[in-house]
Amino acid sequence: MFWLRSLGLWLALALGANMAQALTPADALALVEGGASERIETMNRLAVEPDERAAALIRAMAARNVRVAGEKVFIVDGDAAIDSVTGESVVLPADAQDIMLNNRMRGALETALAALDLLNAGPQRQREAARTLQRGAFNEPDIEQLPLIDKALAGDLDPQARQTLELAQAAVLLDSEDETQRRAAAEKLGEARQPLVRPLLLAQIEREQSASVKAALDKSLKTLERSLQFNSLLAQGFTGISLGSILLLAALGLAITYGLMGVINMAHGELIMIGAYATWLVQVAFKQMFPDMFDWYLLVAMPIAFMTSALVGAAMERSVIRFLYGRPLETLLATWGISLVLMQGVRSLFGAQNVGVENPSWMSGSVTLMGNLTLPWNRIIIIGFAVVVLVGVTLMIGKTRLGLFVRGVTQNRPIASCMGVNTARIDTYAFALGSGIAGLAGCALSQIGNVGPDLGQSYIVDSFMVVVLGGVGQIAGTVYAALGLGMLNKFIEGWAGAVLAKIAVLVFIIIFIQKRPQGIFAMKGREA
Repeated sequence: MFWLRSLGLWLALALGANMAQALTPADALALVEGGASERIETMNRLAVEPDERAAALIRAMAARNVRVAGEKVFIVDGDAAIDSVTGESVVLPADAQDIMLNNRMRGALETALAALDLLNAGPQRQREAARTLQRGAFNEPDIEQLPLIDKALAGDLDPQARQTLELAQAAVLLDSEDETQRRAAAEKLGEARQPLVRPLLLAQIEREQSASVKAALDKSLKTLERSLQFNSLLAQGFTGISLGSILLLAALGLAITYGLMGVINMAHGELIMIGAYATWLVQVAFKQMFPDMFDWYLLVAMPIAFMTSALVGAAMERSVIRFLYGRPLETLLATWGISLVLMQGVRSLFGAQNVGVENPSWMSGSVTLMGNLTLPWNRIIIIGFAVVVLVGVTLMIGKTRLGLFVRGVTQNRPIASCMGVNTARIDTYAFALGSGIAGLAGCALSQIGNVGPDLGQSYIVDSFMVVVLGGVGQIAGTVYAALGLGMLNKFIEGWAGAVLAKIAVLVFIIIFIQKRPQGIFAMKGREA
């Protein structure tokens, strides 16, 4: 008997708890009618309770699928309707009216939905919902949001979502009447290292009356500003390295065709453009024929871009440039004419408009470090790709038989010919190699911008500046010059603007070449 009485008591308590948590007609009516403050208070209270009826009603309100007639609230779906409290299917009354939602209610609904999603969602959705709650807490801090945030923090959360919610909690607690809570919130926000915290701290400093809390706010603000300044320098350094890697890819092929072979190839930019268009064509082919394997199209596009530009470069060398060795100004005019032909040919084939190349999923998104330092994956991968291409070219020129022949022909063509080297074939191979590297540069550039007939014109001048500054024929000099110009450009751009940065870099190169015409690394010994 004792066991039965205990079981009955437990069931009664459980049923009573469920009834206490269930959505009541009064709650449903208060949620859709009345003043905004009353509706928001009811919504926040219902959002933290594990009640499916309340959650369904809140979601239906956000979707504008709620009607009210008299004292009853209905959720509609097309021609069907259900009672929001009982969940029973009913006939929607003829006099049922839409509910009113102003901007304040829409913001509260967004916050409530985010809180609901935090309870039963995967890590990615939890992060998105946490950011929504944080945005609401930072834009309009309201102590009524605290139960939603506390309920979410009590659950099992992704670590990044939890960190975001803790900042939202601190932002809300700045409005607390408890001085200790405000001071703890100020200290917590000072650790955020995020720009959006700064206006919140400044606004709180102006209205704060407590001297101890204001001191904590001042300290947090100074810590935040130092952190933001340091992260800004790191961000500029990263963008400078990113720009330097792009310049390196664009100039590396030119370091071979111009630096080693003495050909002023004004069509080098168009070879970059051809590599980018080859990447776009591979992307289109994968979309149409292999949509399930789209994420891998770039691995196929890289060798195709290399081969396409290499074949075009070989055709240029065999048909025009082979007759102009030793006459650099004539190679400049001839290749400039070829560049115009290539640009017009691309316009005729693919149109004058830019075409878009999509990033694979593994190159999309970014990684966030130290609060507000965001590094895009496509830039990080392009930096790594530039390193791989550089190592490959260095090994090929320095360690292979082809590289030995290229160095021999460029240093002393008559002696190389006397030793049995087919100099005409080596010229073609070397020019094709430089052109193929330009195609790889085009493949990489397609991942950070649009592809169009004029793509190469944006990089040809910078490529020549990199090669000349680094030292003609010096791959190491090309690396130093590309990274140096990229870093210098971005750091000057940070305080003077993009136009003045370009002018300053050009003036620096002119002065440097006047003082050291041979570039950073000069040829020595028999190479000179």
